[in-house]
Amino acid sequence: MNTGGRLIAGSHNRNEFVLINADENGRIKSVQELSGQRCQICGDEIEITVDGEPFVACNECAFPVCRPCYEYERREGNQACPQCKTRYKRIKGSPRVEGDEEEDDTDDLDNEFDYVNPDALGPQQNSEFLLSGRFNNGRGSNSNSSGLPTNLEHEASPLNSDIPLLTYGEEVSEISSDQHALIVPPYMHDGNRVHPMPDPSIPLQPRPMVPKKDIAVYGYGSVAWKDRMEDWKKRQNERLQVVKHEGNNGGNFGDELDDPDMPMMDEGRQPLSRKLPLPSSKINPYRILIILRLVILGLFFHYRILHPVNDAYGLWLTSVICEIWFAVSWIMDQFPKWYPIERETYLDRLSLRYEKEGKPSELASVDIFVSTVDPMKEPPLITANTVLSILAVDYPVDKVACYVSDDGAAMLTFEALSETSEFARKWVPFCKKYSIEPRAPEWYFNQKMDYLKNKVHPAFVRERRAMKRDYEEFKVRINSLVATAQKVPEDGWTMQDGTPWPGNNVRDHPGMIQVFLGHDGVRDIEGNELPRMVYVSREKRPGFDHHKKAGAMNALVRVSAVISNAPYLLNVDCDHYINNSKALREAMCFMMDPQYGKKVCYVQFPQRFDGIDRHDRYSNRNVVFFDINMKGLDGLQGPIYVGTGCVFRRQALYGIDAPVKKKAPSKTCNCWPKLSCLCCGLRKKKNANNKEKKKKVKQREASKQIHALENFEEGIEGSNNVKSSNLNQMKLEKKFGQSPVFIASTLLENGGIPQEASPASLLKEAIQVISCGYEDKSEWGKEVGWIYGSVTEDILTGFKMHCHGWRSVYCIPKRPAFKGSAPINLSDRLHQVLRWALGSVEIFLSRHCPIWYGYGGGLKFLERFSYINSVVYPLTSVPLLVYCTLPAICLLTGKFIVPEISNYASLIFMALFISIAATGILEMQWGGVGIDDWWRNEQFWVIGGVSAHLFALFQGLLKVLGGVDTNFTVTSKAADDGEFSELYIFKWTSLLIPPTTLLIINIVGVIVGISDAINNGYDSWGPLFGRLFFAFWVIMHLYPFLKGLLGKQDRMPTIVLVWSILLASVLTLLWVRINPFVNRDGPVLEICGLNCDES
Repeated sequence: MNTGGRLIAGSHNRNEFVLINADENGRIKSVQELSGQRCQICGDEIEITVDGEPFVACNECAFPVCRPCYEYERREGNQACPQCKTRYKRIKGSPRVEGDEEEDDTDDLDNEFDYVNPDALGPQQNSEFLLSGRFNNGRGSNSNSSGLPTNLEHEASPLNSDIPLLTYGEEVSEISSDQHALIVPPYMHDGNRVHPMPDPSIPLQPRPMVPKKDIAVYGYGSVAWKDRMEDWKKRQNERLQVVKHEGNNGGNFGDELDDPDMPMMDEGRQPLSRKLPLPSSKINPYRILIILRLVILGLFFHYRILHPVNDAYGLWLTSVICEIWFAVSWIMDQFPKWYPIERETYLDRLSLRYEKEGKPSELASVDIFVSTVDPMKEPPLITANTVLSILAVDYPVDKVACYVSDDGAAMLTFEALSETSEFARKWVPFCKKYSIEPRAPEWYFNQKMDYLKNKVHPAFVRERRAMKRDYEEFKVRINSLVATAQKVPEDGWTMQDGTPWPGNNVRDHPGMIQVFLGHDGVRDIEGNELPRMVYVSREKRPGFDHHKKAGAMNALVRVSAVISNAPYLLNVDCDHYINNSKALREAMCFMMDPQYGKKVCYVQFPQRFDGIDRHDRYSNRNVVFFDINMKGLDGLQGPIYVGTGCVFRRQALYGIDAPVKKKAPSKTCNCWPKLSCLCCGLRKKKNANNKEKKKKVKQREASKQIHALENFEEGIEGSNNVKSSNLNQMKLEKKFGQSPVFIASTLLENGGIPQEASPASLLKEAIQVISCGYEDKSEWGKEVGWIYGSVTEDILTGFKMHCHGWRSVYCIPKRPAFKGSAPINLSDRLHQVLRWALGSVEIFLSRHCPIWYGYGGGLKFLERFSYINSVVYPLTSVPLLVYCTLPAICLLTGKFIVPEISNYASLIFMALFISIAATGILEMQWGGVGIDDWWRNEQFWVIGGVSAHLFALFQGLLKVLGGVDTNFTVTSKAADDGEFSELYIFKWTSLLIPPTTLLIINIVGVIVGISDAINNGYDSWGPLFGRLFFAFWVIMHLYPFLKGLLGKQDRMPTIVLVWSILLASVLTLLWVRINPFVNRDGPVLEICGLNCDES
C-alpha cells in the first residue's frame, strides 16, 4: 500500500479522512472525493459513452459502476444495484438476461442477444467476483464505497497459467470432444479488467502450453483429467501413509518420486522438528517420587487429624486447614508436569523445503506486532531497538511486516519511529552483511566481548566503528526528542507542515496510520528492499471501552489483515527485542510442518531478561516456571500464552476450531451378534448426532463460507446459492464486523491480499477497522482475537484456543529467541505480580473460569488442571498469611500446633521433608535449573503470596462483585547510582505492609521464645526447637524482602523505621498482656520467703 510516506488519520463514524504532510490538493478530502468517478466494485475508471457522458448503470441512484461490472452483475449476480437494490434495466449495447422486460426497440438486436458464455471466465476471476458480489449484497453505499478491490492486472506477455482456463464454448477441430484445450484470448494481453469481455470479431485460437506437445494430451477441464488427478491424489496419500507408519526402508516409490509435491524422505522433506522425551533415568524416578509423596501426604494428614492439640485446638485446626489447602495446591501444580518434553528444530530442512535455489522463497509471511502506550514509562529508545531487531531479522524481507501500536497517540513515539526508519536503512544491511547477533544495536554494542578476537576482516572493523558512531548520533536525536517532549505546548503539538498532531487529546482522537517503510522508493543504503513498518494508533472517543492492551492487539489484527494479511502473527512487548535473528524460522519449523503444523495455534518462546543482578534477588527470571512448568505443559496440550514472544496462527485467533484428525475406521458389525449390533449401533448413532449438534452449532462459520466458494467453482449456481451466501455473509459480519475487505481476508487460510487493490479503498478499510465502534455487536473480545474480561488477557486468549482443540508448542532455541527488561526493585516487582494475580482473580470470577468452562471441547484433562491452578493460586495467599503468622503466635503464647511428637510422627515428618527436597532436586535436574534459582523462586512465592496475591484477591473481589476499581500507587522515595542502581530504589507502597508485619512479629517471637527458655531453664528448650524452626522457616523465606527494605548497605528508609516502631509498640503491649515470666498460679511462697497473710 503506497501512501507516499504520509500519515493517514481518520474516523469511520465521522466520515473523516485526512492525509497529513501532503500537498494542498490532497490535504483534506472525503472518501467520496478520493474515489472520484471510479467503479466502486473493481476500482476502474467509469468509461465515457458515445454520447460523451459517463456510463450510468442505475438510473435511480447513479451508483458508480463500470460497464463490465454492470454486465457481470446482470449475468452472474443478483441483477440489482448494490446501493438502492433496484433491478438493473438493460442498457443499449448490453445482452439480454432472464427477467428483462420486453422491448419494442429493434435497433439493438445484435447486442441484445450477444450473450457470452460464463465459462470464459477462469475460476480465479469467478472467485474474486463472488467475493465482490457477496460483500455488496445488502450493504448499501458504505459497503460498496469500500468494497473488496478485485481488479487484477494481467501482464502483457506470458499469461499466468497457475489456474487453467477453459474454452469459451467454441468447438475446436484439433481437440477431441471429451477434452478441452487451454485457450488464451488475445484480449487478455492488455487491460486491467477483472472480467474482460471477449471481442466476438476476433477468432479464438488454441495455444498449447508446450508448442511441441500435442494439445489434446492436456485435457484440462475434462472428466478424464479429473479422474487422473483423483487417482494421483489417492496414490500420493497411500505413499504418505507408508512413509509415516512404516518408513521408506530403502524402497523405491517409482518415477513419481521426482514430483516436487511428493514429500519424499530425503533431507529436505523429513520432519522439521521432533520431540525429545526426557530420559527414563530422569523421569521415572521423578514420577515414582511423586507417588511416594502422595502416600506420605496421606499418612501425614492421617496423623494430623487423629492427633489434635487439646490445649491449642484453635491453632491446630487452623494449621490443618491451611496444610490441606497447600496439599491441594501442590497437586494442581505437580501433575501437569507429569509428561515433560523438549523439542528440537531443523532449520536446514526448513530452508531445503521452502527456499529452493533459483526460486522465490515459499516461507509464510509474518506480521509482527509491537505494543506501547506511554513513551515516558516505556522509553522510545527501547522501542526503537525492538523495531530495529525486527526489521533486521533473518527472514525474507517481503515476508515481514512490523506494526507498532501506539495506544497513547504520542507524537514522541511517532517521531522516534520516523528516526528509526531512517537509521534502519543503514543498520539492516550491516546486520545481514556480517550476521550480527543480537540485532538490537543497544545490546550489540554493549556486549562485553572482544569482537577482534578471531582476526576479523578490517572492512568489518571500519564499518562497525562507523555504525557505532551513527548509532550514537541516533541516540542523541532520540534523547533530544524525549527532552523536548517533557514540556507540552499549551496548544498541543504540531507537525512539520503546521498541521496539529491528531493525538493531542489522548482520550479523544481519530485513528492514525503511517507506512514508514515498505512503500515504493524507500530502500536501504545498498538499494535493497526493506520490510514494511507501519505506525498504528487506533481511534479513541469518550464513552467507549477500549479494553487496554487486548483492544490494541485486536486493532492490529484487523489493520494488518487489510494491509498485508500474513497467515502468522508474532507479538512482542516494546521492551522485548529479537535476540536470535532466526527466531521466526524456529517457529516456522512447527507452524509449516506438513504433518503436524496444521493443529498448532501458537509457538511460545520462553522469556529471558537483561539487566538483572547476578543473584536475582526477587526471582525476576522466573526460571522455574519457564524451564520446568512450561516443559511439562508442552507434553500435554502445549504451554500457556504468556503475553509476549509468541507466534500465532491467524486463523486460530479468529475463533475457528482446530482441524479434526480423521480416526481409523472402526470394526464392522459382521463380527458381533445382530442384537448387540442393533443396540450399540442405535446408541452410538444417537450419541454421535447429539454431540455433533452441540459441538457444531457455533463452529466454522468461515469454513462454511469457504465451502460456498468451492461450490461456486464446481458449478453450483442459482438462487439457493445466493441465499446461502447472503446468510453466511450476515453470520461473518456478526462475528468479524462490518468490513468486507477484512471478512474476505479471513477466508484466506494462507493469507495474502489482491495484488492491485485500490489504495483509497484499502486506506478507508484500514481506518474503519481501527475505529472505536467497530467491535460493537461483533464477537471481538468474546470469541475472536484477544479475549476481554481480564488484565491478563494472555492466559484467557490461550485458554480459549485450547478449548477449540488447538495445541501449542514450546520452543527453546539454544540462543534465546527474545530478551527483555524486568523491574528489578522490590516495589515494581510486587506491582507486576499484583497485576498478574488480579487478572487470575478476574478469570476465576468470570464465565471463562476453567473450573466450569470449555467442557465438551478439545481441552485435555491435565491441561485444564494447569489452567485451574493458574487462576486459583491467588487464593493461597489467605492460608499462607495465616500459616506464616502461626509461628509468632506459638512463640508468644507457648502453645504449638503439633502435640508431643512420637517416633512414628518423627518418621512421617522426616519423610515429608525429604520427599519435598527430593522432588525439587529431580525437577532441577531434568529442567536444567540451578539451586539458587529454585530457592529464589521458593522465597518469592512466600513474599508475593503474603503481599501482592493477597491484595489482588481483595481488589478482584471488590472489582468484580462490588464494581469498585482500586489502584495502588507507587511513589519513588530514594535512588542510587551504579550498575544495578534500580535494585536499591525504594518505593513505598501498601503492598509492603503485610510482609513487613510478618517479618517483625516473627523476629519478636523468636526473641521472646529464647528469653522465655532462658528464664525457665533447661526443660523448656526441647519444645522450643519446633517453634523456632517454624519461625526461622518464615524469616528465611522473607529474607530477600528484608534486604529490599534495608536498601543498599545499612540504610533504612524512614517509613520502614516508623512502621517498625509502631508494630514493636503493639507487640510490646501484647507481651505485657501475656506476661510469660509470671507463674499462672501466682508466686511460690517457698521461694519468696514472705508470708503476706501474717501481716
